[in-house]
Amino acid sequence: MKLIFISGPSGSGKTTLSNQIIKNYKNGIVLSTDNYYKTGLISKLLPKFVEGFFDRSISFNNKLFKKDFDFIYKNGISIYDRYYNFEKKTIQNNLKETNNISFLIVEGIFAKEFSNSLNNKDYIFFEIKTKKNVCMKRVLQRDIKERGKDKKQAENDFLKSWSIYYKKYKPDIIKNNTNKFIIEKNTDIDNILKILFN
Repeated sequence: MKLIFISGPSGSGKTTLSNQIIKNYKNGIVLSTDNYYKTGLISKLLPKFVEGFFDRSISFNNKLFKKDFDFIYKNGISIYDRYYNFEKKTIQNNLKETNNISFLIVEGIFAKEFSNSLNNKDYIFFEIKTKKNVCMKRVLQRDIKERGKDKKQAENDFLKSWSIYYKKYKPDIIKNNTNKFIIEKNTDIDNILKILFN
């Protein structure tokens, strides 16, 4: 199975790129790390004490994510479609079977971290570089509309998120056997698809 990782700060276009790839090649699936945050008391209490909680590894349910990832990679099928509700801090587990999966996209702010934990697996890695002001505009629209934040909170959270992301991944280390590509504003989707499927 072909593995594709898409990383970048919040608002950089990871989900958009993933959807573009899936639109052109139907026999794939996307696992978004945004849908695997921890739930319950830990997700309600710790954000009050840990600055930028949802941008740090402590917030990520790596165990559940790895379970889904390993199952898809081994069997070529997916059983669940998971969705994280940021207002309720819960994961909705929807039964949705997808068969004959030939490629798996992992996208999100924890994609790079997870990719570095894999052993003996080759994958293609895309790092999206989008200007800070563009990312902020996108995140504000999303967080106000979908995550119940006011503008000031959304701005503050974005700035923390940006700082944490680039501090966490510096120096930039990716496995030697990985094909890594930088995606910038003028990168053509057709060129990306050629890298992936030609």
